[in-house]
Amino acid sequence: MAREQDRGGVATDAESAAKLLHGVVDQLVDGWRTRPERPASPVSADAAEIRSWLENYPLEKPEDLAQAVPEVLTALDRWTVHTDHPGYFGLFNPSATWAGVVGDLITAAVNPQLAAWSHAPFAVEAEQRCIDLFSGRLGLPATAGGHFTSGGAEANATAVLTALTHAFPEYSTGGLRALDAAPVFYAGADSHLAWLKIAHATGLGRDACRLVPSDASGRMDVAALEMLLAEDRRDGKAPFLVVATAGTTGAGMIDPLPRLADLAAGAGLRFHVDAAWGGAVCLSDRLHGVLTGIERADTITVDAHKWLSVPMGAGMFFTRDRAELSSSFTVSTSYMPGRVDDTADPYTTSNQWSRRFTGLKLWLSLLAYGVSGYRDQIEHDTALGQDLRDQLTSAGWLAINDTPLPIVCVTRADAPADPADSWRWHSDLADRVNATGSAWVSPVRVAGRPALRVCVISWRTRTEDIVRLRELLDRV
Repeated sequence: MAREQDRGGVATDAESAAKLLHGVVDQLVDGWRTRPERPASPVSADAAEIRSWLENYPLEKPEDLAQAVPEVLTALDRWTVHTDHPGYFGLFNPSATWAGVVGDLITAAVNPQLAAWSHAPFAVEAEQRCIDLFSGRLGLPATAGGHFTSGGAEANATAVLTALTHAFPEYSTGGLRALDAAPVFYAGADSHLAWLKIAHATGLGRDACRLVPSDASGRMDVAALEMLLAEDRRDGKAPFLVVATAGTTGAGMIDPLPRLADLAAGAGLRFHVDAAWGGAVCLSDRLHGVLTGIERADTITVDAHKWLSVPMGAGMFFTRDRAELSSSFTVSTSYMPGRVDDTADPYTTSNQWSRRFTGLKLWLSLLAYGVSGYRDQIEHDTALGQDLRDQLTSAGWLAINDTPLPIVCVTRADAPADPADSWRWHSDLADRVNATGSAWVSPVRVAGRPALRVCVISWRTRTEDIVRLRELLDRV
């Protein structure tokens, strides 16, 4: 029998596919096994050199993948910051769970289409099971709903769209031009500034995103928010949304959620919590209290590809009233399958239409490790973060952030006083740490003050890695 690939085109026979996949798996596992012995980040990365490497593969004729894949993996090894390194103390990009990797592989091979429930009923229901589990842990009511997204930016954009639809019913059909006043919303100055891009993309304009100053701790200043709100109303603007952050990117600060929930309720505004990273602590009964107030949110963002450690990209959007999703996204057309009773077609309840089975990598990770496994890991990481803080402060470093989450921002008493010089000093320090290959850290500003940022988020990081980092910082 002629093999499928003999037909030409992109066909591949089963035997060749199996050989290719087995070879890739062996190489990936070997790379993972030896990662701690190799650099956490590139020694150098030159764009011209990488482009020259890519020119070796003009993509005009077939190449032997058995030969090319090892070369690609070598290139990735050389020109990538490796989040699977136990010394990676970076930007919420944890080592991926192997269950999550399997989920992505299955999803890619089976390739279910989640636009319509009837085309992928198991996939849609499995995702909804994850959404329901987290809705309950976040304290949302039985009316809650939600869906998976490509990441936190899409989830936060969904929060703005549903808030606009709720606050201004005419927005759905007439758009912003149908409104009598210019809508504005409020987010912290230390929040993830995807909010500016969201304001741009929705047509609100970047000025509609009012960045509220932080207090001395790096949390949103509620008094400053009240002043901005009063000012905007005097100017004839139409406030509609308050955004709190539960775990800022820079310093892991949690905004005063109960006070912001009170303010939003009293002012008749929607309340959204961006818990893309910090929301994972809802799985820990011991740490859950740091999120007090999140249960009052109208909408919430949590990213599975952050502290839940599944491969990129996997965000989740939650709303306390699932009916709002249909209000914002329902559309009908003859070429889509008919609706099945007691179900919802994802294309009518989310901004995406065609969509992959994003939730499988989280469902399989929960299946493999359970809520209990995640709880233990989150509490372990938090304890390591506190251990690092204690070790550094005992060694003469100054911690300038105060958060229950495992981000430690430190400086030295002898760091330059001038802000520009201080930023260069901390950036140079991070570069020297990263150049050793044994760790990856980054500079940051906390309430305007330069510091070195260390985030404990990888499940591969152990106590000895914390000790090694502290010794490295003292040395450089």
